[in-house]
Amino acid sequence: MSGTRALLPPLRLACVAATALLAGALLVAVNDASGSVPPAAAAAGAPAPSGSATPNTSPFPPAPPSNLRVTAATSTSVTLSWTASTPGCCAVTGYDVTFMQAFYDVGQVVALGNVTTATIITDIRPGRQYTFQVSAHDDLGHRSGGSNPVVVVTPVVDTGPDTVPPGAPGNLEADPASGPSTTLTWSPATDNVAVTGYDVYRFDGVFVSTLLSTVTGTTYTAAVVSPRDQFYVRARDAAGNVSIASNAVTVSGGTGGPSSPAASPSSSAPPVLSCRARFTYTSVWATGFVADVTVTNTGTTPITDWVITFSFGGDQRIGQAWNATFSQSGAAVTLASASWNRVIPPGGSVTVGLYGTRTTPPTPPPTVYVNGVPCTG
Repeated sequence: MSGTRALLPPLRLACVAATALLAGALLVAVNDASGSVPPAAAAAGAPAPSGSATPNTSPFPPAPPSNLRVTAATSTSVTLSWTASTPGCCAVTGYDVTFMQAFYDVGQVVALGNVTTATIITDIRPGRQYTFQVSAHDDLGHRSGGSNPVVVVTPVVDTGPDTVPPGAPGNLEADPASGPSTTLTWSPATDNVAVTGYDVYRFDGVFVSTLLSTVTGTTYTAAVVSPRDQFYVRARDAAGNVSIASNAVTVSGGTGGPSSPAASPSSSAPPVLSCRARFTYTSVWATGFVADVTVTNTGTTPITDWVITFSFGGDQRIGQAWNATFSQSGAAVTLASASWNRVIPPGGSVTVGLYGTRTTPPTPPPTVYVNGVPCTG
């Protein structure tokens, strides 16, 4: 696909279309290397339909690809290389490159053949930050876990005296962490020529980043305008190149802006959280499994900072999760939202992938909870 310069069109939604925030809903478009839909789902390595009642019991999916790295980046393309996946039960037939632009939570999946390098041009734009992962699939549709993630920022131009972005600012902190305003401080970035300033952003948690100011120093005092504001900083140089973003910080205590009505004792109680959950084993074998947990917000208000909990009925142990952080104590599992999908809007969904081990039968948990509330099946 390295010779293709046309933009690859999105072809299907693999995770739900989001809404307000990536709010927890991840919009994923799937393309093959030619920009056309694969002739059959199996040819693209697509998983079985989510409605399938019987899990695939063929053993051993491929191992995750490793050593994913960026070998070249232009203003409109990113070239990746990786170490091939080790087959499980069956031959590896292809790879899927999944990527997402930072602070704009629309993901893309590009379906590839059995290759270990690819140039991605789908929705790659100048001066943007992207995170990439690669997974493998075999001829029976088993899918591996994801590779190591890599983060890259594209240059703003491909020619000129300076096409190298600055390094990222570090150690962003907010003090205080709650209240109507906060002072942001960070460590200075470096550049091959010189850092000329820092762009300070407020992120709405979904799609919108607002540039608050460009400053030459390493501190900025920002107003907190929502109950939970997120802030991040990017360095810039004289050529207009921008860095990978700093870590993001969250500050609570905003009121929603000057026009927001004040709460009163007579205000009605907030609506009760309402959700639907589906736990699906997408692949199982003698000693392990791959599964998806999909939660849909069936209520009328967003679900913010979601935490999914459930208990396995057997000896399942999670070794890897994507789209959430995980912890497990005995049979009890906790999945917490990432910074970029912390809100599930009404009607939106979030899917968390799990990769783990087991010896007991792969029965789904009887009940899945979100923020302590049981979801319907």
